[in-house]
Amino acid sequence: MTRPSTRLTPLPCRRRMALAAAGLLAFSLLPVARAAPPQLNLPGMTVNIAERYVDIEATVCLDEGMLELVACTKGTKEHESIVAVEASPMHIHTALLVLGATNGHPAMRQPRAPPGVGWVDLPPVGDPIEVFLVIPDADGQPAERPISEFVSLADGDSDGAAGEGGDEGGFPDAFVFAGSQLRDNGDGPRTYLADESGNVISIVTFGDELLCLDGIHGHGNDALMWRVNPEHLPPAGTKITLRLRVRKPIIAAPADPPF
Repeated sequence: MTRPSTRLTPLPCRRRMALAAAGLLAFSLLPVARAAPPQLNLPGMTVNIAERYVDIEATVCLDEGMLELVACTKGTKEHESIVAVEASPMHIHTALLVLGATNGHPAMRQPRAPPGVGWVDLPPVGDPIEVFLVIPDADGQPAERPISEFVSLADGDSDGAAGEGGDEGGFPDAFVFAGSQLRDNGDGPRTYLADESGNVISIVTFGDELLCLDGIHGHGNDALMWRVNPEHLPPAGTKITLRLRVRKPIIAAPADPPF
């Protein structure tokens, strides 16, 4: 079945919602950030403040086939994602903000100038977030492995090939912290769209994902280029850990003057 082409919506609306999402979450976290312990626990995840990563409880849901996502929420897109998580995407967004990451926005579209002459597609922006799976090694001890070890090109030839924004020679290990978007619901609370769609870490462009690849990537059947590499992946149904690490360096606050 051919899936619909990449969905992009106008810039002004999406920019406002992305900024609102970031502001709302940051405001809610101010008391936590001021006196954060070395480790925080949120539903389905643990935030390691000292080492700046988030460990998310996950289940392997696909060990062969084509991919549209690395991670989805449970009960959504397990047939095209490597792992499924029960943690809320909005909570994951919150955890990354606590660790000092800054979200941007998913891919979006804005009118060309002058008005009425068409549209221009803008790629996603946001801080880089490294993605790992933590699985047992040969001795049964937890070992951190980059996500690129579990993804390969569909044609099996990775020499010199990479997706747009990918690392030369293969799949990237870092994703863009796009931050999904908020949708107004009249007088009710706003909806964080990734909580509805389940798009936690996307390979193709949906427009509401929490983390995504750099660039814009179609998701028609003929556009999919990545598949599961099961060589080091535990069987479907295995409980593992999805780890997200903030790559952005910490900027030290200026020291107080000695007088």
